[in-house]
Amino acid sequence: MAEVTSTKLNPESHLLLDQPLLRLPAELSRKNFKLAALHVEHDKKLLLGALRTAANDSLSGKKNPSQALDSLDNMVNRMKNLKRKMEGFHEDEKTIYRQTRTRLEHLRDLYQIPSLADVKYDEWSRIRLNRLMVDYLLRSGFGESATALAKEKGIEDLVDLHVFVQCHKVEESLRRESTQECLAWCSEHRELTRKTNSSLEFELRLQQFIELRRRGQLLEARQHAQKYISSNTETNSPEVRRAAGLLAYPPETKVEPYRTMYSKSRWDFLSNLFVKTHHELFSLPGRPLMHIALSAGLSALKTPSCHSKYASSSSNASSTTTTVCPICSTELNELARNLRHVQHNKSSVEHDPIVLPNGRVYGRERLLEMSAKVGLEEGKVKDPTTSEIFEASEIRKVFIS
Repeated sequence: MAEVTSTKLNPESHLLLDQPLLRLPAELSRKNFKLAALHVEHDKKLLLGALRTAANDSLSGKKNPSQALDSLDNMVNRMKNLKRKMEGFHEDEKTIYRQTRTRLEHLRDLYQIPSLADVKYDEWSRIRLNRLMVDYLLRSGFGESATALAKEKGIEDLVDLHVFVQCHKVEESLRRESTQECLAWCSEHRELTRKTNSSLEFELRLQQFIELRRRGQLLEARQHAQKYISSNTETNSPEVRRAAGLLAYPPETKVEPYRTMYSKSRWDFLSNLFVKTHHELFSLPGRPLMHIALSAGLSALKTPSCHSKYASSSSNASSTTTTVCPICSTELNELARNLRHVQHNKSSVEHDPIVLPNGRVYGRERLLEMSAKVGLEEGKVKDPTTSEIFEASEIRKVFIS
């Protein structure tokens, strides 16, 4: 009965890691709908205004029939352009629906697996591992490798290639000290970023102002500030005042905060701010899913002794043990250092536990056997972890209560 309980699959716990799998398509669908509605509303106002003007001009005789027909042709062309835009939005929506259906089927398969020991669970876990690897590659900027892996494994609809590739392009443009691509992104998502009170667009305009001042274009800098920065006095008052003060300080100034404002490190700040804003907008985790999964697994395996200076041969050259604990391994030891260790309700101990004078506990039979193998004389024992040697008479039996 205990074995059945331990291998029973709990789908709900697995879905904690897979929430972005369905959140992102929902956010993309919402964004697609809002953008389509904005285009319809914008063109509707223009068409109605143009139609009203054409009708009034025709009735008043301001335009002859030929000019009236030209006005109608312009309106027809605008409607055709709107139709093409709507067809593009419709194709995007079909892609989102296809991806959503594929992802729901992938999650539904999990609910049809009764046990962790089932072969189908191994197959499902392998697909999820591939998804995590693609997500990690995308966030690390290896878009081509991520795309190749997704195609090879046939999981294109289970990963968000396009979203992360576009994000990386804008991020890299900021690191190249260009604001054009990011401002275009802000313009496209302005209605959505306003609801989150994002300061990204303001910081980009401020950076443009700084670059104008750096080049000594004071007149252009003042005009830029009046157009894009001064209107943010209520929401970004300290930054607006510092921007005004920047006009009085040259790029080589040592006075703070102007020295920091001129610093090239602001481009890294803008790049990180864009990624943070992008992920918040699309409900994406700030860390790679691979890191989240690893953190959960490492924390479950970690014990208070894992980062002891006597923990294993990986951290103590004098130790005679070879640990199989993944936390104590060279590869994962540092990665798990800042994680909390799990609270174990059950523990396994030797059948004949004894305690050495240094407070470390071992099994008597195995300790004596190991001490004999390393060549110690009879009546002495060696701590396999700290390499300390003690008299056999100094060890004490331990009683577990």
